[in-house]
Amino acid sequence: MEEKSCHSCKNHSYHNCISIVPIFNHLEKDQMNEITKTIQSISYKKGEHLYNAGDQSDSLYIINEGKIRVYRLSDNGKEQVVRFLLPGDFTGELALFNETTYDAFAEAMADTKVCMIKRDDFQNLLMSYPTISLKVLTEFSKRLSQSEKQTTRFATEKVETRIALFLLDSIEEEQATMEFTLPMSKKDLASYLGTTPETISRKFKELEEKGLIIQKENKKIKIVDLNKLGLI
Repeated sequence: MEEKSCHSCKNHSYHNCISIVPIFNHLEKDQMNEITKTIQSISYKKGEHLYNAGDQSDSLYIINEGKIRVYRLSDNGKEQVVRFLLPGDFTGELALFNETTYDAFAEAMADTKVCMIKRDDFQNLLMSYPTISLKVLTEFSKRLSQSEKQTTRFATEKVETRIALFLLDSIEEEQATMEFTLPMSKKDLASYLGTTPETISRKFKELEEKGLIIQKENKKIKIVDLNKLGLI
């Protein structure tokens, strides 16, 4: 884990660290400059952990470059992936309001840079800019909704439907090209969707044979028939 100076973060990572983050991107430039004074920029190598279950949580982590997977371990040691984080996403938000420990692990899936804000600094920002509080509540609401949706899918939907819904969710921001890159391996996707890597590969192949998707190089997926995919 390599820590850089705040000065470096401000000069080289200002836009990614602050202006694309939903809880900050509504602020004026001078207000964003105020936030950069509280930031530490930290680099993680692929496979390193930002935090582990049981660690004391006291910081907000904003993904600047790279990607993170957040997962839990069952009593028998089986992994359950609960979230994937890409640039502009954040984790550790519960630590902003009370002293607690992490109940999950956050692992870098590639060489990753994050901007970290300590709890005390963030709470001071909330006092100065109350609109940030509303943005944080909005993000909490989205994550709760996503978690409830995922739990419902596990309990009620067959694997084919879970995969189709994941593909539809992934394409929401890429409607123009109908193409996106899987942010994780098929192993991690299987953990996230509650199935096996073999089932993921087989179902992707079946969807391709039906003319609903095209699998390309470098984990790229193109949606060919959005309507039929939605009927699975």
